Amino acid sequence: MSYTIDGWELVIGLEVHAQVTSQAKLFSGAATAFGAAPNSQVSFVDAGMPGMLPVINGECVAQAVRTGLGLNAQIHLWSRFDRKNYFYADLPQGYQISQFAHPIVGKGEVEITLADGTTKAIGITRLHLEQDAGKSLHDQHPSKSFIDLNRSGVALMEIVSEPDLRSPEEAGAYLTKLRQIMRYLGTCDGNMDEGSLRADVNVSVRKAGEGFRTRCEVKNVNSIRFVMQAVEAEARRQIEVWESGGTVEQETRLFDTARGVTRSMRSKEDAHDYRYFPDPDLPPLVLDAAWVESLKAALPELPDARRARYVAMGLSPYDAHVLTLEKDTAVFFEEVAQGRDAKLAANWVTGDYFAALNRLKRDVSDSPVSARHLGRLLDLIADGTISGKIAKDVFEIMLEADADPAAIVEERGLKQVRDTGAIEAAVDAVMAANADKVAEFRAGKDKLFGFFVGQVMKAMQGKGNPALVNEVVKAKLGG
Repeated sequence: MSYTIDGWELVIGLEVHAQVTSQAKLFSGAATAFGAAPNSQVSFVDAGMPGMLPVINGECVAQAVRTGLGLNAQIHLWSRFDRKNYFYADLPQGYQISQFAHPIVGKGEVEITLADGTTKAIGITRLHLEQDAGKSLHDQHPSKSFIDLNRSGVALMEIVSEPDLRSPEEAGAYLTKLRQIMRYLGTCDGNMDEGSLRADVNVSVRKAGEGFRTRCEVKNVNSIRFVMQAVEAEARRQIEVWESGGTVEQETRLFDTARGVTRSMRSKEDAHDYRYFPDPDLPPLVLDAAWVESLKAALPELPDARRARYVAMGLSPYDAHVLTLEKDTAVFFEEVAQGRDAKLAANWVTGDYFAALNRLKRDVSDSPVSARHLGRLLDLIADGTISGKIAKDVFEIMLEADADPAAIVEERGLKQVRDTGAIEAAVDAVMAANADKVAEFRAGKDKLFGFFVGQVMKAMQGKGNPALVNEVVKAKLGG
């Protein structure tokens, strides 16, 4: 069933601004590291000093092409930079160098997966390169605004979707997928709390069968959760306007995260308001087809392909999805699973291992246990050295020092007992101590079988081989 609010359909498109992963800015050699002292990473080009000429950063171009390829999009071998003219204190040049009429990447498509397992293709209109503006700080002084130009000139990819999204969930899933693809490619780190990824959310509403109504743009939303909330809040505001007999005006709005509402920022500009024209200091960007093909050949395996491969290995679609959400997790899992049972590896990584990360407030990049050692723990289970229960105890010890599990098992005497004589002695002792229950079992109370197995395992401190214990208990109770 399609998502509606009071009979109104939502029409949503996202303009996602992704900071390009590069050591230098788009048109200057200034650094891009996050968290530097204000105005410490600013070249004369970034500061808009007279006579300074931009020089394109080739790695930023390559990153844009890689991203376009990852979005199954057209790569334009000829593109052009334009000047987008507007005036603001944190834009020293008085214009932004962007791409308008001729972007580097054209139409593409990404597939999103929703909570119920359904998939949907979302169209990409374009991806273009542009430079970021600086940052205005209004809370540093009671009567003045401060300007930090460290971000000025940082390379951005603006990825514009078609208006194909129809619900907050779809918007969230789309942004999640974009972030995932770029993190796999290494073209954007996706750190939304650092401003590396942010979205302008375009929302309109309509009745079934209608064409598009007026849209509003909610500017600079910096988390997936807030994007979903902004969609809902803005849609409800527009529905209220239309149902009260009013008209929605095209404008730019901000999302108030504390109150959960959008508020007007300014009337929405159209392209002609920016007086675009080709940047006279930059020649057209002409790419070599063979170079683009070489980038395509070197792309890493992307999440959809990796997920399909995991399912082919015997994993459930859910486990495959969870394990491919982050590239670091997928790489860790593959090392654990190499040469081993994939399902067992997936169960351990998504189960005990993820639970430990949550408990310790760590992530895979800061893993308390190496993939090599976790894999060796699975080997000990597979060859019968330890039981699954003992493995969990060994794993907890590994969390403290990331030690070799074989050494832990040896030092602590945790090897599984496979000596049938020792198991038979333990079974005899348990039966002797529970003669009444033996009689009950033999009188037909079959459910007591589990009781005897549990008591034997307890007596053997969990070290008895479960299959052998079951076999011996069964033989002796039936005798």
